[in-house]
Amino acid sequence: MFSFLHGCLIVCALCCGHRTSGQADDGKRYICRAVPLSGDESCPVTLLPELSAGSQEEELRNTVMQLRETILQQKETMSKQLGAINELTTKLSLCASASDDRKYDKGASWGKDKQNTMGDVPRDPNDTIDSLGKIMQGLKDRLENLEQQQMRANISGAAFPSDLRDLLQRRLGELEKQLLKKVSNLEEEKSMLSNATAAYRLKTENTLNALVERISELEKGGDFKSPEQFKLSLPQRTNYLYGRITKSLPEMYAFTLCMWIKSSASPGIGTPFSYGVPGQANEIVLIEWGNNPIELLINDKVAQLPIEVRDGKWHHICIAWTTRDGQWDAYQDGGKLGTGDNLAAWHPIKPGGVIILGQEQDVVGGRFDAGQAFVGELSQVNIWDRVLKPVEIQSMANCSAYLAGNIVSWLASNVEVFGRGASKRPLEMCQERLPNA
Repeated sequence: MFSFLHGCLIVCALCCGHRTSGQADDGKRYICRAVPLSGDESCPVTLLPELSAGSQEEELRNTVMQLRETILQQKETMSKQLGAINELTTKLSLCASASDDRKYDKGASWGKDKQNTMGDVPRDPNDTIDSLGKIMQGLKDRLENLEQQQMRANISGAAFPSDLRDLLQRRLGELEKQLLKKVSNLEEEKSMLSNATAAYRLKTENTLNALVERISELEKGGDFKSPEQFKLSLPQRTNYLYGRITKSLPEMYAFTLCMWIKSSASPGIGTPFSYGVPGQANEIVLIEWGNNPIELLINDKVAQLPIEVRDGKWHHICIAWTTRDGQWDAYQDGGKLGTGDNLAAWHPIKPGGVIILGQEQDVVGGRFDAGQAFVGELSQVNIWDRVLKPVEIQSMANCSAYLAGNIVSWLASNVEVFGRGASKRPLEMCQERLPNA
């Protein structure tokens, strides 16, 4: 375009020069046209009809305005293309410089202050791969857009440097290689993170298993001086605090039930012991409710016992019974306080029931009544399938010996505790439980 204008000015100058060299005005008007450099040196022109001076100036002015608008449009188009090229070149330079300057060990993690060529690397490797892929796609779209603009520029006559296009293609190829390398590194890092997560999970599971084992040991009395040196504490009169013996009873024709008991509840201490079987919830029950004395129930038959333990002190009690004539004996603190007969005579104790400490069963293992709940502490609840001798009972009561039951023995592993507030705690020394201690 600039060459075209330059040629027009030269031709016009030559034409005007011929006229001012002394030729007479022949009344004709001439226009300028471009002449090739290799053409005839003469100045061929096309004669036009004679025009007025005003019309000729208007036509020239319009031509100049059109040429000026065309030049401005071409300059604006070239400015936009150069701006896009400079922006893309700057980003490619950043990619290249970041790839050369930033090296990290295989499998190393990204810090918060480290960045890739287009921004911070996401914490998740999948996000990083997606981000780099979007950047590559964006650069390719920009290049295709520039190539389309180049085609339009070629049509309009504007020039686009081919070496810059080759440079962009080469830089895009290098960036693709960097992307593939980073994808590989991120996959390795992801694999290492997965392995680390698995190891941490295994460590956590081992720790939890150790805690479960520790809790199990505590429930089994691991912190007690001996397996039987613990007590069951039931501090409130509710229908949800109780202990449960994990073992049941076989069929028995005689038994002895002994325990240490401490309570100051009023009125009545409640139900320290109950054994229920299907069809008979009151197979064996020891209960004190209201102002009544302690009662022994066998197969729902009742005998009142001359035992008094409602003074807030530890007492050792034993109940012996045999199906022959329904004979029973009651001991407190080693001494026999009462005896009787005809209590469920000739009735064998049924097997397969549930033993509950602290609640009276209306159905087997449940339907407790808070008014009949035991309030206090129990310990060393043992059951034998025979009638113990008085000397054996006395040796346990005066702390000279401890006998474990051959049917039910008092072990922490044999007692389950239910209800918030109920607990198993270490037991005092036997001498400290004696009434005269």
